[in-house]
Amino acid sequence: MRNKIVIKGARQNNLLDVSIEIPRDALIVFTGVSGSGKSSLAFDTIFAEGQRRYIESLSAYARQFLGQLEKPDVDAVEGLPPAIAIDQKTSSRNPRSTVGTITEVYDHLRLLYARIGHPHCPECSESVSRQTPQRIVDLLLDKDEGTRFHVLAPVVRDRKGEHVEVFRQLFADGFSRVRVDGTLLALDTPPALDKRRKHSIDVVVDRLAARPGVRQRLTESVETALGLGGGVLRVDFVDQEPGSAGREMIFSEELACPNAHEIGLESMEPRLFSFNAPWGACPTCTGLGSRMEVDPALVVPDDTKSLAEGAIAPWTNTSGADYFMRLLEALADDTGFSTATPWRQLSVDIQEMVLHGAERRLHLAYRNRFGRERSHLSRYEGVIPHIARRYAESAETEAAQNRFAGYMREVPCASCGGARLAPGVLAVTVGGLNIAQAAALPLSELAAFTQSLELKASERQIAEAVLAEIGERLRFLLDVGLDYLSLDRPAASLSGGEAQRIRLATQIGAGLTRVLYVLDEPSIGLHQRDNERLIETLKRLRDRGNTLIVVEHDEETLRVADWVVDIGPGAGNEGGRIVCSGTVQELAEHPESVTGAYLSRRRMIALPAQRREPTEGRALTVHEAAEHNLRDVTVSFPVGLFTVVSGVSGSGKSTLVNDILHTALAQRIHRAHKAPGRHRAITGIEYIDKVVQVDQSPIGRSPRSNPATYTGVFDHLRKLFARTPEARMRGYQPGRFSFNVKGGRCEHCYGDGTIKVEMNFLPDVYVPCEVCGGAQYNRETLGVQYKGKSIADVLAMTVKESLDFFDGHQIIARHLSILHDVGLGYVRLGQPATTLSGGEAQRVKLAAELQRRSRGRTLYVLDEPTTGLHVADVDRLLTALQRLVDGGNTVVVIEHNLDVIKAADWLIDMGPEGGHRGGEVIAEGTPEMVATEPRSHTGQFLSSLLEPR
Repeated sequence: MRNKIVIKGARQNNLLDVSIEIPRDALIVFTGVSGSGKSSLAFDTIFAEGQRRYIESLSAYARQFLGQLEKPDVDAVEGLPPAIAIDQKTSSRNPRSTVGTITEVYDHLRLLYARIGHPHCPECSESVSRQTPQRIVDLLLDKDEGTRFHVLAPVVRDRKGEHVEVFRQLFADGFSRVRVDGTLLALDTPPALDKRRKHSIDVVVDRLAARPGVRQRLTESVETALGLGGGVLRVDFVDQEPGSAGREMIFSEELACPNAHEIGLESMEPRLFSFNAPWGACPTCTGLGSRMEVDPALVVPDDTKSLAEGAIAPWTNTSGADYFMRLLEALADDTGFSTATPWRQLSVDIQEMVLHGAERRLHLAYRNRFGRERSHLSRYEGVIPHIARRYAESAETEAAQNRFAGYMREVPCASCGGARLAPGVLAVTVGGLNIAQAAALPLSELAAFTQSLELKASERQIAEAVLAEIGERLRFLLDVGLDYLSLDRPAASLSGGEAQRIRLATQIGAGLTRVLYVLDEPSIGLHQRDNERLIETLKRLRDRGNTLIVVEHDEETLRVADWVVDIGPGAGNEGGRIVCSGTVQELAEHPESVTGAYLSRRRMIALPAQRREPTEGRALTVHEAAEHNLRDVTVSFPVGLFTVVSGVSGSGKSTLVNDILHTALAQRIHRAHKAPGRHRAITGIEYIDKVVQVDQSPIGRSPRSNPATYTGVFDHLRKLFARTPEARMRGYQPGRFSFNVKGGRCEHCYGDGTIKVEMNFLPDVYVPCEVCGGAQYNRETLGVQYKGKSIADVLAMTVKESLDFFDGHQIIARHLSILHDVGLGYVRLGQPATTLSGGEAQRVKLAAELQRRSRGRTLYVLDEPTTGLHVADVDRLLTALQRLVDGGNTVVVIEHNLDVIKAADWLIDMGPEGGHRGGEVIAEGTPEMVATEPRSHTGQFLSSLLEPR
């Protein structure tokens, strides 16, 4: 028993009383078609039981803050080690969270800079260091013999007042001279100062010359000056020209610039290098590194329109449109231009005045919301200052702020340039780089930088342990294929796969043993070239004495597994059984296993019989794309073809397709607010009427959103139930069968079907509503039935079950068949959006698009649509995508899956590597053409899958 994990009678979700034994201290892969029950067994049963037992082991005091987790529907789980789940949930959306803070590498980097960093003055770049009295004396006596100087102690620095008491006390202490605002004065007749001005006062402690025999006196004077000046003294070399560079030096027991510049550093502590702490954060952006700025291109999206036609977008689509139009008309009358002139034909001066305001008062006549005419004098603020002011004023109201944010874009902070830290902190260097520059390096380069640092023996002794820890953590990140990321990469910009691999690397760094790790498709987002390193990482975790359960479809991972559990044979109610539990060889030979059929090549995704060919001149061409790591790329996407963009992770695929192509077309065609990445132009837009991005973002953020509501089939279901005899007799309308409005829904849970229980230190838990039992409707509504089923019963059906149930209803069946065709036959119609994976949400959106009657001329953009799909489901997905292209549309897909790549009409391969070593188009053409390019990593893996043509 100690060498096995034993599950008895698992019935969670669609599992059919599953009992299974799996080995411990092994790499185990759970596989099967999408919806077969893999996650139900791995996460909802095995991991959930491990988490529940952990909470049970805590004290009663601790448990009161965590709540009680429900036991999974399983008879027994034996031999279960402590369990840790590493899933695909995206990282924190907090703008202060970065790759460096998540992995804690930045924490160690802060410690390194605090201990061996070399501070410099941010103004003059002179080296800054602490000085002891002995060191200060040595430096002064090293001057040429006879050099005269005054030792001064700063007692007042830039403070208003007459400072009479300061002068009196200094005179009483025996001092005879002071320097006030740069002028030397005698203390026996103290000056009368203007109390409204700021003054600086230095007391002359001693007047000396560098010569033998003065060391004792100079040491005493230096110590006295440091005591009076709060650890700081000034030395005035009186023989130098006033105002010259060498006239004065500053010495400090703390950190100070020798040229008397303010450096803003008090002590070199790790907290100083944190952008999340006030001591080191940039004072302008408070450590965010960016600010929101109004973008004129979003304010005036169409420069062919005149002001009268609504050229100023934020002043057109608003309740105050009439007021703003009158304001512009008053400005035009006062300045002498016409509001009927197209924006592009207005002079630059007029455009600047309209956008940025003018120092003139206008006589404004307008009609208020009650229809009454009003008039008054008004200063013209300008569109951009108006939006910026309203954005700042609406900080408390997210909806209002979002309205103004649509006309703004995020730009780097002008003070720190996006580095997030204060100038003094950025002037501290190690190996010639400040901490922000080090954090901006790709992880592969950062590893090389920390390994090659040339340090003094004392610095090496101090930094050795920190450098070893940084190197170890970086190695783990490199091993999971994240060499192209940098520590300053915002966590919110990471894909689910990247976030999961970061958590995996962090767990490896933790060095735990005798633990069960449950992973959800760690190969997502990884190019085939990087897969081998990931597999080696998983093996290393296993070899430490851990058990790994990996939910995975990737063939390479399956082939290296110690044990494979194939769940199926189908999805939903047709799954939930153990088809095969054994070695990879046993799986490949199993006659009932769909996975085994593809592993043994009994089944394969066929190459297209004939690839579509591009039409000369009909292409969307992006010219000179230069966003992020793209190197002035010019590339064409043939219109009417199925195009795949491939390349290693971080090569620039998403930047090119999502940030530039899709965003620019959405702005041009649909007047979207988001600004595209840097590029010179896009040509061929005349061939496209519509652009649709089918991404993996949730289809809704509440349990009330589900596949039925998103695809529109729910409207037809509600109408169908409203036409039943019982509903007609009661006078129910279709709205009665909606759980979003009062009437038919359960008012205890407001139609959610669940109640959210906050778990404080753990993720929130949703429990079924105790009144409706999760049905979402009240008893009266559930009393109306169609073919013996209530509306709640229908929503509880899987797509496949409902397809059979509504076989005679043409409209509903058509909607359902498309959901089934994209591989969602196992998903329940009413399954909450919050429980759908990113891949499932993407396929729901794809189904919604396929249901629309297309007239062609639409560009569809998809980012890794095979996420979470079994190879059998990939085959169905490809059929759906080819249908879109057959309808006269253009499909562009970012993908690593070789089965999708080989099915493309046109392939654009990016690379050659990730990060700054990528950003080029390595090859473009048919898959056969790309396979012959020696620099293409994709081509090397693709060539073995292509039959000779």
